[in-house]
Amino acid sequence: MIGAITAGLFGTGMAVSTTSYDSISTVTVGAGGVSSITFSSIPSTYKHLQIRALHVTAAAGSSATLRFNGDTTTSNYRQHTLYGTGAAAGVNTIANQLYSPYDSGGAATTSPGAMVLDILDYADTNKYKTARYLSGYDANGSGIIQFVSGLWTSTSAISSITFTLSFNQYSSFALYGIKG
Repeated sequence: MIGAITAGLFGTGMAVSTTSYDSISTVTVGAGGVSSITFSSIPSTYKHLQIRALHVTAAAGSSATLRFNGDTTTSNYRQHTLYGTGAAAGVNTIANQLYSPYDSGGAATTSPGAMVLDILDYADTNKYKTARYLSGYDANGSGIIQFVSGLWTSTSAISSITFTLSFNQYSSFALYGIKG
């Protein structure tokens, strides 16, 4: 029965091969924190990218700004969000911005946030870049979970990714290349 449920939920029920992902880079924030995290010189040899993060933020009620290749032209970014807080659910559309990850809402030191961000076809120069992520945090009965899709309206291959927000010590971001 469990096998049938697994196959129904996840297709064939086969686990993703651990050889499908290559670790490219990891950033762990030291004492004093940082105001941004950047992955640069990203090789163009993978099909997709994935960033996994556990983050502790210094500023409650804000989100990191996500930028590709240093592009600060806000009109190049779009975002759609589906979220739930335990008390409410909602949707949000943001033009001219791409946020990721959401902060831990005032409980930053006790409730780190978690995020998995996929950037699809990041090296393809024939299409705009699509990002999607799942993130959230729990603050002992409050918190948020959100699923976000984002768009960067550029056909440039992504060679750098920057998150701008005050991240506290022990925040960790890991970049992986996904083979295609």
